[in-house]
Order: sequence, then structure tokens, then C-alpha cells
Amino acid sequence: MISVEAVHRTYQRNGADVHALRGVALEAAPASLTALFGKSGSGKTSLLTCIGTLDQPDRGRIEVFGTAVTELSPEHAARWRRQNLGFMYQAHALLPWLNARQNVEVPLRLNGEARRERRPKASAALEMVGLGEWSAHYPDELSGGQQQRVAIARATVAEPEVLLVDEPTAALDQATGAEVLALLRRLADGGTTVLVATHDESAKGFADQVIELRDGVARAV
Repeated sequence: MISVEAVHRTYQRNGADVHALRGVALEAAPASLTALFGKSGSGKTSLLTCIGTLDQPDRGRIEVFGTAVTELSPEHAARWRRQNLGFMYQAHALLPWLNARQNVEVPLRLNGEARRERRPKASAALEMVGLGEWSAHYPDELSGGQQQRVAIARATVAEPEVLLVDEPTAALDQATGAEVLALLRRLADGGTTVLVATHDESAKGFADQVIELRDGVARAV
């Protein structure tokens, strides 16, 4: 499972301390969907970045499926991320000069996979999110919901154990947001451990557990 124990993270902003995380503790079971719920500035994105080793807590321990990620060197953390994690960012972060299939291939290219191996995997990932017929389309030819699904395909194409998702419905209408949340639910049901940072109340209905963050403090809801 994912275990977070007494994690603290403080940033400096305009000469003042900002306490993003104040002794956060939680556990997430394998093949589950955990909603990290809270308003902007509550600490949920900071928690995701610490779990994903993109940032280091000031103190505390994070263990992901037996690996103490807070003890990894930067080099080992980068290798561990590539092998075990998928990230889905709030702003999609799709590359505008690549079509949908090529965007999905990016993690496979970073892992050194050959082109003949990348293409069928990327095509299958797009089929999984219902965009098989849109593989040759570029991001500016896709709707916001379609771009979000391409981002999900890219984050999961390498079959990571853990998927970290930041505000997946923030820029979507209610119906499209529900479709994206339902897709994340199916991924969890299929064996991926999903953590979603969100302020969308409807996400609670798709989650196995809801952890509310407020001013850097977490509690189960």
C-alpha cells in the first residue's frame, strides 16, 4: 500500500514560511481510488508531489509498495518514477506539435522503448480511453475532455502501479468531468492505485476513501 507518516513540508514565499503540509498521515490500499479533497492552497498538490518524489518533505516518511521513497537519492527517485508512477497534470501538459498517439508515446520513449513497440501500446491506451479514432489529431483539434483523456492514456501507457492525478475536472463541464472520474474509477478497478487531488465534490462518489486537507492537515471523511 501507500503509507504517508507524519509528513511536513514548508516553503518560503515572500520571506515568510508557508506550511503546506503539517504532519500528514494516510494509507491508500492497492487498486483503490483515494480522493485528496480540499480548496486551493490546502496542501493536496504538495502531498501528491511528495508521494511522487518530485519534491521532498522536510520530515516524515512515505512508503509506496515497499519502497521508502523519502530515502531515495535524486537519481534513484527519477528511475523509480519512470518505472512505477504515472502523472496526470491539471493543465494536460500535452505537447502541441505531437498528435495524440505521439503524446501518449512520450513516457515509452523516455524509457527507451523502440518505435515498433511504442506505437501499438499507445494505440491500445487511446482505445482504452475511447479515443482510438482520434490518434492522429493534435491537441488543438481536441476538446478539453478529449485532451484530458489523452493525458490519462499517456499517464497509464507504461502500466504504472500508481497514478497521481491533479485536478482532473477543474476545466471541464460537469458531464465531461463525470466521464473522466468514471474512467479513473475503472482504472482503479483494473488494478491501478489512483490518488486524485481535487476540489470537485462529485469526485467523492467515485472514491474508495476521501481524505480532506485543510491548511496542510489531513483527516479522513
